[in-house]
Amino acid sequence: MSILSIRNLQTEFRGPAGIARAVDGVSFDVNPGEIFGIVGESGCGKSATCRSILRLFAGATARIVGGEVILEGTGDLAQMRESDLARVRGREVAFIFQDPLTALNPTMRIGKQVAEVIRRHRKVSRTEAREAALQLLRDVHITSPERRLDAFPHELSGGLRQRVVIAMALALQPRLIIADEPTTALDVTVQDQILRLLKERRDGTGTSIIFITHDLGVVSQICDRMAVMYAGRVVETGSVRQVLDHPSHPYTRALLDALPGQVSRDRDLTPIEGSPPSLITPPSGCRFAPRCRVARPCCAQGAAPVLKPRSGVSADHLDACILTEVPDAIA
Repeated sequence: MSILSIRNLQTEFRGPAGIARAVDGVSFDVNPGEIFGIVGESGCGKSATCRSILRLFAGATARIVGGEVILEGTGDLAQMRESDLARVRGREVAFIFQDPLTALNPTMRIGKQVAEVIRRHRKVSRTEAREAALQLLRDVHITSPERRLDAFPHELSGGLRQRVVIAMALALQPRLIIADEPTTALDVTVQDQILRLLKERRDGTGTSIIFITHDLGVVSQICDRMAVMYAGRVVETGSVRQVLDHPSHPYTRALLDALPGQVSRDRDLTPIEGSPPSLITPPSGCRFAPRCRVARPCCAQGAAPVLKPRSGVSADHLDACILTEVPDAIA
C-alpha cells in the first residue's frame, strides 16, 4: 500500500494577471521506504505540487480546487481542517525548504530552533529538548555539535544550515519527508554529502522521501522512481531506470538531449526551443506540442492527454503522449 496517494490534484494561484492552474490534474503514489523524484523546468509546478500536500501557501493567493491527497492511515489532507493538518506537519510529513535561510529564524540560536520543533509536538523539558537537538545535529554529521547549538544561522555555511534544516525535519521521525531542491545552492561536494545523508536516513529508518529537483543527474543518483512535470501536469512517470534509459514522452527525451553527458559524443546538444506556456491560458491538447519536434496537428487539439502505459512496456511506466509511436531519435 502506498504511504501517499495523490489523485487529480488541482491548485490555483491568483495573481495580477489572472488565475494560474499551477497544478492541473496531478496524480502519483509514493511507496513506503522509497525516494520519489519530481523533475522539470522552473515553473513547471513541481514545488507547487509538494506545497499543496501540506497546504504550505503564503497568504491567500493559492488554494486547492480539486483532487485528493491521501496519507495512509490519516485521510485526505486536502480536505483536512487546518488545526488537524497542523498536527500532521512535522510529525508525519516534514518539509525541507530549498533555501535554509528562509526556514531558519535569523535571530534565534540553532539549538533553540531545533528544540522548539520537538517541544511543539512532545511534552518534554527544555533540557530534554536541548539534548535531543544535540543528538539530531550528531545524526546529520555536523562537526562540533555542542558549539553549533549556540550559533546563529548566519554563522554557519550553506551546507551546515541545510543540515540543520534536515535535522529539524527529522526531529519528530516523520513517515514522509518532502525535500524541495535542497541541494540547489550548494557546491558539488556539499551537494553529494546532503544526498548521501538523505539516502542514509531512508536506508536506516525506511522513511519515504519526495525529492524535487531540476537536475536529472541528482535523480539518477538518489531516486527509485520519478515523475516528469511540464506546465502543471505529469507527462511521464516510472522507475528511474525506465524513464532515463527508455524515455517515452518527447519532453523527457528533449530534456535528456539538452543535457551534457546524456548524448553520444558524435551528437550536439539540442536545446528545447521556445518557452513553457502560460498557466493562465494554457494551449489546447498537449501543452508541450508548441515546442515538440515531433508534434502532429492532433497534438494541439482537445483535452490534455492523460498518463497511460504503452504497448510492450512495463505497466508502471506511463506517459501522456497521444502519438502511438514516438520516434526513437528526436532530431
